[in-house]
Amino acid sequence: MLIGELSRRTGVSTRLLRYYEEQGLLTPERGPNGYREYGEDAVLTVRQIRALLDAGLTTEVIRSVLPCARGSEPDFDWCADLRGALERELAALDERIGELRRSRDALAAYLARP
Repeated sequence: MLIGELSRRTGVSTRLLRYYEEQGLLTPERGPNGYREYGEDAVLTVRQIRALLDAGLTTEVIRSVLPCARGSEPDFDWCADLRGALERELAALDERIGELRRSRDALAAYLARP
């Protein structure tokens, strides 16, 4: 399928699909005319990418965990280092949440002053 059809089937813009390709997340074939040609599996791959982005992962992390993703949720085959990568991402998110809470508390304290 061409990039326009993949875009229609996934609801992801062609611009984002090209970005995913630049990031090494999608690998289309090239037809004789140079057009990108995607297999049926690309629909599932794009859904997995979107779900992992929604979980807060960067494209760099997604590139490393995507080979272990199964299904559109996705579920994972626990490939080597996958659990460690996800645990590091969770720890980084927890740290960011802590920083945001401290910032929020500081702002709330400023607003509570007369």
